[in-house]
Amino acid sequence: MIKKVTTHQAEEDRRNADILIYVDGELKKRNEATVSVFDSGFMLGDGVWEALRLYNGIWAFLDEHIDRLFEAAKAIDLEIGLDRKGVAAAVLQTQKANNMTTDAHARLMVTRGVKERPFQHPSLSQFGPTMVIIMEHSKPKFPRPISLATVPHMRGLPMTQDPKLNSHSKLNCILACIAAEKAGADEALMLDVQGFVNTTNSCNFFIVRKGEVWTSTGDYCMNGITRQKVIDLCHANGIPVFERNYSLVDAYSADEAFLTGTFGAQTPVGSIDGRIIGNGELGTVTKRIRNLYNDLIETQK
Repeated sequence: MIKKVTTHQAEEDRRNADILIYVDGELKKRNEATVSVFDSGFMLGDGVWEALRLYNGIWAFLDEHIDRLFEAAKAIDLEIGLDRKGVAAAVLQTQKANNMTTDAHARLMVTRGVKERPFQHPSLSQFGPTMVIIMEHSKPKFPRPISLATVPHMRGLPMTQDPKLNSHSKLNCILACIAAEKAGADEALMLDVQGFVNTTNSCNFFIVRKGEVWTSTGDYCMNGITRQKVIDLCHANGIPVFERNYSLVDAYSADEAFLTGTFGAQTPVGSIDGRIIGNGELGTVTKRIRNLYNDLIETQK
């Protein structure tokens, strides 16, 4: 049996047992960092979040991640309680407290806060918001290209739950991941409402065909910052790139496939629904994009 890998698999790091976690302005030990059972995020998934990655002392594209956080908060009518500089300062405070310099990952979460009573209406969230930053020493570790399985679960329409939101309500993606695991794959490949290839349960998805890079239109997937960086890098470096509708037939016969996300940057895909993609390994175009992305990260210093 092939051992499962995930797009967030990291090397073991004993320092994580002693990390300090930011909870509403205080830094708390891992086993003491808690929120109320009445918190709207715990109770209803009412909140938004961002993932950040630390490279050589610099949080990659920090301003863009903070902008996306505030856009999401505005979309759900959530007051974060800090301005952009305040959020950035909280991230840097947590980094300094944990003595982190590189290969770190942060999950920044904001919920509507603690409710008076255990019911849905947002007016019952009288104490908040709640803001938490979990920061870990985290170096990606992918022992092999990952495998995908197509699942029946789709990212929602904008009028149900806009898939562009980094919402705490992730149950549809979790169910997709479970379905993929039941099928023997590492992650789920999700289609859009028209049946075109869209995204995976946690990352954006790309294929390479005859030197061209294809990804979805972006209408039904997370507006990934790494996704956009890859598109921009392709445009800037003469790599044909297209945001378009395409089917599973196109994906199965691709020369390469890869995922993008803050944690893993560009993760190669070895197979989809049991079909080997290319030679099942990291492809030449994917490798070039990965190198261009690493060079871009270096310019953030």
